[in-house]
Amino acid sequence: MTRRDAIAVYSDGGARGNPGPAAIGAVVLDPTTDPPSRLASVSRRIGVATSNVAEYRALIAGLEAAQEYPARAVRVRADSLLVIRQLEGKWKVKHPNLRPLHARALELLSGYDEVDLEHVPREQNADADLLVNAALDAPE
Repeated sequence: MTRRDAIAVYSDGGARGNPGPAAIGAVVLDPTTDPPSRLASVSRRIGVATSNVAEYRALIAGLEAAQEYPARAVRVRADSLLVIRQLEGKWKVKHPNLRPLHARALELLSGYDEVDLEHVPREQNADADLLVNAALDAPE
């Protein structure tokens, strides 16, 4: 399998209530094509969770899906400032429920030579946001 130069992962998690029914969405893209081509996507309910847990679980699911497409570099885009700042090491992971999720995300990111983390506004994360809402709105 050919190793790509870069891959992009857009992720979003949401909960209706905090905690409440929650879902995750993630899109794995090849950023070298114009427009970027979708390689994989994730959209599913995760039960009852907080929005922060859902955000982490969405990123982890996106990074796990991205493993099918080996790359030297990963570009992570998420609208959760908390997740991005914690992964950058700028904010502490205070909540005990987030620590194992943070550790798993770092473990997945360690497989890349280069990691580019960026907080983006929801408008720039529309595909992942749509996947979250599709999962939450789908009949059980």
